[in-house]
Amino acid sequence: MILHIVFGQSSEANLKAAFELDPALAGEILCFEDDLAVGPLFILDTPEGRTARREWWNNMLDIPAIVPAEGEEVPAPEDPVRSLKGRLREEEELEVWIWAGQNACDVSGYFWLISQLDRFSGRINLVYLNNLPFLNEKNGVFYPTHLSQILPKEFIKAKKLAREVSLAEFELDGDEWHRLMNENAGIRLLEGGKKLRGEPASFFDKDLVLATGKEFQKANKVIVQVTGKFKYPVMDQFLSWRIKELIKEGKIESKGELKTMRDFEIKLPGGSSEATPAENA
Repeated sequence: MILHIVFGQSSEANLKAAFELDPALAGEILCFEDDLAVGPLFILDTPEGRTARREWWNNMLDIPAIVPAEGEEVPAPEDPVRSLKGRLREEEELEVWIWAGQNACDVSGYFWLISQLDRFSGRINLVYLNNLPFLNEKNGVFYPTHLSQILPKEFIKAKKLAREVSLAEFELDGDEWHRLMNENAGIRLLEGGKKLRGEPASFFDKDLVLATGKEFQKANKVIVQVTGKFKYPVMDQFLSWRIKELIKEGKIESKGELKTMRDFEIKLPGGSSEATPAENA
């Protein structure tokens, strides 16, 4: 039996549709949703590290902190790989296929998993779409960065890329994960292949400020403008959080409730305080 692992729900639908076209590819899909390309990673292999990451996510998404009852403690998040390792121990015929597109989220997730699965070498496979051509709906050639961009029929071709993770990769890529944890950068960017570069969380702030005009406009419009210029997509929620941090620092002004990026407008300090009729439309 094959257990397919993907990172993010958007990667799941087309892979599942491919099972109907190729029964030999069929199997169970396990989806890990945490985007490890953003946020803290320090000692993430411990309960303390997982708690710190949960708190960062809650802060970024404006989720109220859990207040424990007197004398109680908030339990740390469970180890998300624990059940996977349990299944691999119990189901000796189970094979894992890790699917990764050429983006920092998938590559970070791969490093995270591979650092914990070395005892199951020989049963862990990687399908990495590293700068490879595929066909789109119009039969045009393109180079996808995410699994969600690939048509179901193209997964049949992609499965030929599956290969066993070598002992050397378990060691080297496991070491790379520990480097990423110790570096604990705010974000991770893919430079090519499986090479990730850490940058501070404020890395995109300059792009957000440059895209913010002198007149009020919706924050989501600024985010769309900025992400359209990036080679690799960046989470909208992350950029929305960075805009809110820039507002706190006085580098951007706002009006409206600072909830979702569609709820408030932003502009550079000074200038007009009223939105134009076109912007209000």
